[in-house]
Amino acid sequence: MKKIFFTALILTITFNSLAQERWSREKAQNWYEEHDWLSGANFIPSTAINQLEMWQEERFDPETIDRELGYAESIGFNTMRVYLHSLAYKADKEGFKNRMEEYLKIADSHNIKTMFVFFDDVWDANPEIGKQRDPKPGIHNSGWVQDPGFPESVDMADSNELESYVKDILNTFGDDERILLWDLYNEPGNNDKGNKSMALLKNVFEWAREANPSQPLSAGLWRWNLKDLNTFQALNSDIITYHCYDDPEAHTRIIELLKTHGRPMICTEYMARTRNNTFANTLPLLKENNIGAINWGLVNGKTNTIYAWNTPIESGEEPVQWFHDVFRKDGTPYRQDEANLIKKLNVESEN
Repeated sequence: MKKIFFTALILTITFNSLAQERWSREKAQNWYEEHDWLSGANFIPSTAINQLEMWQEERFDPETIDRELGYAESIGFNTMRVYLHSLAYKADKEGFKNRMEEYLKIADSHNIKTMFVFFDDVWDANPEIGKQRDPKPGIHNSGWVQDPGFPESVDMADSNELESYVKDILNTFGDDERILLWDLYNEPGNNDKGNKSMALLKNVFEWAREANPSQPLSAGLWRWNLKDLNTFQALNSDIITYHCYDDPEAHTRIIELLKTHGRPMICTEYMARTRNNTFANTLPLLKENNIGAINWGLVNGKTNTIYAWNTPIESGEEPVQWFHDVFRKDGTPYRQDEANLIKKLNVESEN
């Protein structure tokens, strides 16, 4: 019995020692310098209200994805941040991975790399597989769903089901050069969860390190009073990612604080026009500091993110000023001056 115990212990220690450690600052910086300045958007096709509608077989829409990533390519965007969903995987594991492959082929044809997101604490806590609801007129992200939901994010934090999901995706795509980075958990602690999200956050990093993908891992900082979560995210991410919807003065303070980590940085959510966070005042700031810039929203669609978070328009009429998004469905920019600026800064980076 003792021999069996010690053999098992040695195997466990050996396995853990093979798990990837956090990248060194030098490795992270070398990786970052291999890429052009990273510029792009959080992407979901305009025909999908949420991640489940995007990824389920019945609603997967490669034609729209191809067309709308073409809009992104036309202004020089080279990176898209795309949310996955564990329920879509659970319902159809091989089909889900096949659809990821199809998406990646489309994105690659437009010279766009992808940053995939696993878990998410934002909006509706009760995701359900199957047909998704219709959008509520004039309400921002009226159908977006959390992953895995709540209380599932606590109850399933150490479940074999979520571990198998994360490791299967990373083992399948962990050496895929079309994938830029793995964003393991979007806004942990949101919806007043706070430290209730810590167990799943720690576990998804552990699972990902054991899967050992060639791409870097990160989880973006987003609310500065979540001390424990912020500390863990910052000290375990290979690349520092963060969200900022504040004005340039506040954003600059955040940049100066995060620079102290000595790692490359990507702002994975920004651009809220009615909060004085615009392409005109924020995109040049990010480029000047060599920080990747991923704004929220590409094409106005079923997510309704042209409407501000807390300012619904019950009639569903178009707001005077869009909150997020760059293009209308036909590919016309909401503001041509913004599209010109984005393209100009991206072209300069390529030269």
